[in-house]
Amino acid sequence: MCGFVAFVGCEGFRPSSPVISNMLSVISHRGPDDEGTYFSDHVAFGFRRLSILDVTPAGKQPMHSHEGNCTIVFNGEIYNYLELRKELSARGHRFVSDGDTEILLHAYLEWGDECVGRLNGMWAFLIHDRARQRIFGARDRFGMKPLYICEVPEGVLFASEIKSIRASGQYREALDMQVCARFFYESRLDDTQATFYKGIRSIPAACCFEVNTQGRVRTWAYWQLPVNNRVPADPAATFAELFDQSVEIHMRSDVPLGVNLSGGLDSTAILCAIARHRTEQDVSMPIKAFSFQSAEYDESRYIAATLAQTGAQQHILSLGPHELWDSLSRVLWHQDEPVHSITAVVGFHLSALAARHGVKVILNGQGADETLAGYPSYFRDYWYSLLASGSVATALKEINAFVLAHGGSQSRLFAQLIKHCIQTQLGRSARYRKMARRRHLHQFEQNDWFDPQLAHALPETTDFEHAMLDAVLARAVQKDPLPLYLRVEDRNAMAHSVETRLPFLDPRLVKLAFCLPEKWKMRGSWNKFILREAQRDKIPEIVRSRPDKMGFPTPFSRWLRVELYQFVRDIIEDTTFSQAGPFRVESIRRDLERHRNGEIDISGKLFDVIQFHLWQQLDPMTPPKTPASLYG
Repeated sequence: MCGFVAFVGCEGFRPSSPVISNMLSVISHRGPDDEGTYFSDHVAFGFRRLSILDVTPAGKQPMHSHEGNCTIVFNGEIYNYLELRKELSARGHRFVSDGDTEILLHAYLEWGDECVGRLNGMWAFLIHDRARQRIFGARDRFGMKPLYICEVPEGVLFASEIKSIRASGQYREALDMQVCARFFYESRLDDTQATFYKGIRSIPAACCFEVNTQGRVRTWAYWQLPVNNRVPADPAATFAELFDQSVEIHMRSDVPLGVNLSGGLDSTAILCAIARHRTEQDVSMPIKAFSFQSAEYDESRYIAATLAQTGAQQHILSLGPHELWDSLSRVLWHQDEPVHSITAVVGFHLSALAARHGVKVILNGQGADETLAGYPSYFRDYWYSLLASGSVATALKEINAFVLAHGGSQSRLFAQLIKHCIQTQLGRSARYRKMARRRHLHQFEQNDWFDPQLAHALPETTDFEHAMLDAVLARAVQKDPLPLYLRVEDRNAMAHSVETRLPFLDPRLVKLAFCLPEKWKMRGSWNKFILREAQRDKIPEIVRSRPDKMGFPTPFSRWLRVELYQFVRDIIEDTTFSQAGPFRVESIRRDLERHRNGEIDISGKLFDVIQFHLWQQLDPMTPPKTPASLYG
């Protein structure tokens, strides 16, 4: 896990050392252990190293091939590097390091562009192939590791974080108003390659690309989510075996690792699997588990059961609303763009907690909800799939089982489902979508929080979105919300020089998940049914059979009425608030008071407006200071 930058000049332009130095200076947190640069004619690479595998100088980057034709910068981890090393050695390759960077470089030398299909891991990398006179690069299948690109008159800029491109001196600052409008009106973040900065975009996940000597960029997909594959005879047993294998290779590290532990199914499964593997390896040192707990959302009994089974050593994050709010600007500086909620700030401090306890690698449960159907909204999608396939009786039976466990009215849920079916079928018509979009745009123009001109930046048309469960899950993985959560996860961890690993996004597990019938994801009152069955007798039963879901929630709505009210009010009253954004202060002030009085709940909407204002004030070259009171 590291960070890198690159400048590929065109039309004879040669990048200078000061440009690369400026770009590197703002991502030193991504790699505090070493720095390296590479200059060759029109190509310049810069690298910051966080040593995880092979912490010796042999793993230094940029790394060159033995014959000197290829140079690589690589951010991420190749978990199956030992298996690839064995295969490459049998083909005559010789290695001087024990890490995965050299394995990746030799994989490219052996298999060319096809090397990425053999990798199991998370990655973003660039290779300067002097023999073929090109830059070749790729991102992992799900976009766990970031990579941004910006084409400027002098060439093409690449960076692990947006702030490096902004610090280059080559980029002309400009907001992408369509991205801003989609954020304010539709709460959209990271569901396209566009960023809040016009002209800066992310390289798509599961894609390779090349840049030729003229600076032309060509991108192509090397992988896609599988469909219609053969279902194993015993799906639960197969999933359990693959999951254990995934956790085992995600544990490969030359530095201490830990787990972010909530009381939920995903992090519990990871921690229990680690404990089993460590028992087999006769490792007695307890695993470190990091948790955030609030009185309003008490998960202590679930966590206690997991700690008792694994013997893990828990470290609890205890920060109140004032401390979290005081660090919001610093979180936004590291994130480069707005975030989805105050929960992102909790994640930032969990990474800080891990770093303070000497942990450089954290295993986390990200990706399970999107691939295995973990969100409550997926129940409706499952019922819709049953109804659309003609299984009306089964849909009613499943709704009844849900009501018995979670409460509610079967008739009301079924009526809502019928309405959803009708709306989905109408949505197949381009004419209907256009009419609905016009109606929504008119409603957006009437929103008195914003200048009506902002709504004009929104796209006038929308694509049809399939509502079958598997299609919804595919959209969740590829567009919304997983790309956003991966961005937040990466920046929060790397802000503290910590690497996050995500066992549920092992491609073998994801392939199996998308091969399974929907009944293995949702069944009766249960979401993530396959995971629950796979973890039978492996995790505490109180967690395995838990029907609700929390994660790391905060009572932000109440905080906004009480503890944080004056902080927010002061920001709104500041003259820069109305001057810097498309906001109508009187309307926002009015609704803040209504929220304070309990008449309405605008906590999410107001958080978006306030964080956008704070984010706009940030200087990419200078991170805000962390209040000394936070960490004593």
